[in-house]
Amino acid sequence: MMVNKVIQPIAEEGCETIATDVAIVGGGLAGSLAAAVLARAGCQVVLIDKRAVYPEEFRVEKIAGRQVDVFRRLGFIRELEAIACVYDRVINIREGRVVDVSAGQTYGLPYADLVALARRLMPGHSGFIVDQVTAVSCSDDVQHLVLASGKRVTARLVVLATGMAGALGYGLGITRRILAERHSVSFGFTIARPDSSPFEFEALTCYGERAIDGVDYLSLFPVRAGMRANLFMFRDPTDPIMRELRRETRSTLLRFMPGLQSYLGDFSVIGQVQNWVMDLSAAEGHLQPGVVLIGDAFQTNCPAAGTGVSRLLVDVERLCTEYVPRWLETSGMGKEKISEFYSDPDKIAADQHSLQMARFRQALTSSSDIRWNVRRRVHFLRRNITHRVDGIRPGWIARVRGALRA
Repeated sequence: MMVNKVIQPIAEEGCETIATDVAIVGGGLAGSLAAAVLARAGCQVVLIDKRAVYPEEFRVEKIAGRQVDVFRRLGFIRELEAIACVYDRVINIREGRVVDVSAGQTYGLPYADLVALARRLMPGHSGFIVDQVTAVSCSDDVQHLVLASGKRVTARLVVLATGMAGALGYGLGITRRILAERHSVSFGFTIARPDSSPFEFEALTCYGERAIDGVDYLSLFPVRAGMRANLFMFRDPTDPIMRELRRETRSTLLRFMPGLQSYLGDFSVIGQVQNWVMDLSAAEGHLQPGVVLIGDAFQTNCPAAGTGVSRLLVDVERLCTEYVPRWLETSGMGKEKISEFYSDPDKIAADQHSLQMARFRQALTSSSDIRWNVRRRVHFLRRNITHRVDGIRPGWIARVRGALRA
């Protein structure tokens, strides 16, 4: 595989201007994957990020379901399989009892490895600039970027994949509206048995037992470094329990989820415990000539809902396979072109579904209202009954669902 050219910052006196079709600002998963897709389609692309190697951060750590389908359509599934731990069975438990079992190929890997993969997918004719964008000016024709090194980039289109960092957008009149402040808290850590023996499951999900605890679920799944744990909660991030989860992770976890003990046996938490507080927010004033926002730069997601990567992949696939190649065939990059992406039915559906699932997971997990108490019981009871019926007549539920969709 060809490795993309890395362009290091240069001294101001040697500054130059780089001309390209598309300049992508932000080299996380959204930006790096978009760069790979566009470059493979033959577009001239420059990816700009201040870090040559993306740091270890607690972000996306699983690719599953329809996300796998998108990677396959984009032609990247073999590369994903080569670096991830693949599993296809998840035991789902609550209060120490099996709710059901999920089936479907899933890939577990650290976020930094996923970003590194996306960057390696960029062909050699594309460019990766290690630098920081300090200013952007956009118009109906040519977009101008100024970098910290003094270098300048001109492009027909700028893609902002800067996550929740909105400084560049503010300069263009793009703001962020907070939909739900401190909506959720997530923890990521790795567990292991003292003798390094394997756990007796491929992957396991344990759901919270009481609404007052605000625990949605704990997801345990394999990565190359061991058994990874992702804990999702809807609780005030200033609550002292957050400090306990960071310092006394094992005992605090078992206090919330005593039913875990029989499945995990003796175990310890190894390495760093990371946590993440997420606001739900969305961009406003984003319809601008010559610039488009993707991923978290456009709208953030609830990690517990599991819709973040799905939204990101919809953005990348629709923008980079449907719109940008066609936009580049004709002159201009005005609002009428940019609006086509924001009006895309698949994108709108993914954005709306993400917000709906965020609110649903929060209410299902932590609402003490009698209506949600009943709904919570019915939710898990229905799943368990479906699991039992499918155990008696394998495939029957899938056939019924298929008939209803037809």
